[in-house]
Amino acid sequence: MDANDLRALQAPLKEKYKAEAKAAFVTLKASGDLSGEGLACKVSTSRALIEAGLHPATGGTGLQACSGDMLLEALVACSGVTLKAVATALDFRLRGGAVRAEGDLDFRGTLGIAKDAPVGFTNIRLFFELDTDEPQERIDALTKLTERYCVVFQTLAHPPKLVLAVARGAEA
Repeated sequence: MDANDLRALQAPLKEKYKAEAKAAFVTLKASGDLSGEGLACKVSTSRALIEAGLHPATGGTGLQACSGDMLLEALVACSGVTLKAVATALDFRLRGGAVRAEGDLDFRGTLGIAKDAPVGFTNIRLFFELDTDEPQERIDALTKLTERYCVVFQTLAHPPKLVLAVARGAEA
């Protein structure tokens, strides 16, 4: 896909959203199944059923997906797709590359053994290795726009209002 193909693909969407702002609002959803044995949650994705469980640092076997890993994987996926879309729009010469994310956790917080230890990631680092001959100023522009338009990056950088609700039985 080149920049003209991308513009042609997105032009009708942009026009629609300019004319009718409410059409741009979409509610994404995820669901999980808590039934079954063990400490697991079966998460339905658009492609497969994933069984998430405890990380080995909290007693898990390592055979199930870790939700912390899944968060980093979502960041890698979103930032990778965003970078490629931005590169396409800019006619940026990108032959390939790689993206990876790392996050630091102190599991004492998750296990409730140190009240001063945070629960959750304290640092997340995102790395790109690009196969390109573009000058540094173009790489900097690509990086800035990728950061700006990556949904997962922006959500982590500027957390949304988060609500937790519980219902019983037929109320759920």
